[in-house]
Amino acid sequence: MAMNSILNSDDIKKALDVFKAVDSFDHKRFFEMVGLKAKSADDVKKAFYVLDADNSGFIEEEELKFVLKHFATDGRDLTDKETKAFLQAADKDGDGKIGAAEFTALVRE
Repeated sequence: MAMNSILNSDDIKKALDVFKAVDSFDHKRFFEMVGLKAKSADDVKKAFYVLDADNSGFIEEEELKFVLKHFATDGRDLTDKETKAFLQAADKDGDGKIGAAEFTALVRE
């Protein structure tokens, strides 16, 4: 499943354009801009499974680095600083990875 089957392609492109600059990524603003924040819990869960590239049931730090590429192939890689900030914002139980419930809570913030 691709993100453009869950979200509007134009919204994805606009959001990726806004966050092109290095160290500019803001997950809250990004999720709002792509329309994920307004989606149903079921659609947010579908997005989680797209981002869980290794199908482990978690989004690990290495997967977070490439999160924008899952929205569009021309998305940039997140910097280490952005990746760590994203992980810290979502990882509420401190296990170093993001579960489906943590991801849903992060999107809804």
